[in-house]
Amino acid sequence: MKKILFILALSAMGANAMAIDSLQVTVNEIKVAIDSVQVIIDNVPETSNEVDGFQFTTIDSIAITPVKDQNRSGTCWSYSTIGFLESELIRMGKGEYDLSEMFVVHHTMLDRAEYVVRMYGTAQFAPGGSAYDVIYCLKNYGLVPQSVMPGIKYGSSPADTLPVHTELDAVAGGVVQAVTNSGLKKLTPVWKQALSAVYDTYLGACPETFTYEGKEYTPKTFAQMLGLNADDYVSITSYTHHPFYTTFALEVPDNWRMDQMYNVPMEEMMAIIDNALAEGYTLAWGADVSEMCFTRKGIGVVPNEEEAADLTGSDAARWLGLSATDKRDELTKKPLPEKTITQEMRQAAYDSWENTDDHGMQIFGTAKDQNGKRYYMVKNSWGTQKSEYQGIWYVSEAYMQYKTNSILVHKDALPKDIRKKLLIK
Repeated sequence: MKKILFILALSAMGANAMAIDSLQVTVNEIKVAIDSVQVIIDNVPETSNEVDGFQFTTIDSIAITPVKDQNRSGTCWSYSTIGFLESELIRMGKGEYDLSEMFVVHHTMLDRAEYVVRMYGTAQFAPGGSAYDVIYCLKNYGLVPQSVMPGIKYGSSPADTLPVHTELDAVAGGVVQAVTNSGLKKLTPVWKQALSAVYDTYLGACPETFTYEGKEYTPKTFAQMLGLNADDYVSITSYTHHPFYTTFALEVPDNWRMDQMYNVPMEEMMAIIDNALAEGYTLAWGADVSEMCFTRKGIGVVPNEEEAADLTGSDAARWLGLSATDKRDELTKKPLPEKTITQEMRQAAYDSWENTDDHGMQIFGTAKDQNGKRYYMVKNSWGTQKSEYQGIWYVSEAYMQYKTNSILVHKDALPKDIRKKLLIK
């Protein structure tokens, strides 16, 4: 009997040992599984987020005037720089003004036509311009309120309250072409009057005097009253085909006035933008928006397509088969890794015509997305209904580095060390 009990006890002990061993195996398996999950979690890219789309939180923002709509007109340069000057007036404690973009356009296009004629038609006559054109107008012709020259002299329906310059550009271009291709050996001075009459007809004549808030002004005395000093504003660019810390006229068609821009390394151009915003200054931004990932929804990014394809769940075959539109949608539906931009990349894009001189906007603040990534807040002139952010664009640091042609800013917004290098007093 004792022998049987002993055998049974041994059997029980063996069973318990086997149970313990099995339990230990199970525990070890669980530990391995937990460790595997942790590895997966640790290796999830920073840009991964359960929520698709962009979620922005404002870091800092400088006062701007309401977003306007240039509609069907090539006048972004005037809208953006006028908006910049309006923010300058707010910064200076002058209050909020609504200034006329078309007063500037009228004067600028007549000046540009005269330049083209002097060049025997070899220069481009087009409705584009630069931020400097607005500063030139401020200095030489003055400014006027929007109420004095709204710039629309045709139609009466609500749809006619926005500029439509298709016909104006065709008629004005026809006059300039007729003059430059006339075959005449001598021109009369009245062609200028003919062209001026075209712009008077479509935009309204530039007033010699006007009354504003009970006081009479000329465009120049109005500008003087505003207190804006054209000499306070400097243009900055960053390209290597000219020496840094010198000035040169950026070789793009819309810089027909040959504005002399200060040339700095890309890192210092970005430091100027950041310092200006930190000190309460906005900037007029001349940029290339032809990039696929500058969307009409309000995003400007430069995704790294190879990394982005993996993160969008696209295999190579599917990715290569996507249309440009579908690829853009994939690359801009949520934050993704971006390219690292270098000075060399900027220069190569400029030299190859990949970077174009095609749009003017206003930089006025910074924001971060749901992953903490930093963006610049940019006021556009495409109205409030054409983006997801009521006319505001969120532009990544990489896009700003890569696609900035030039910036216009108050000289006091420059970091002291950079200002010293540029010999700006």
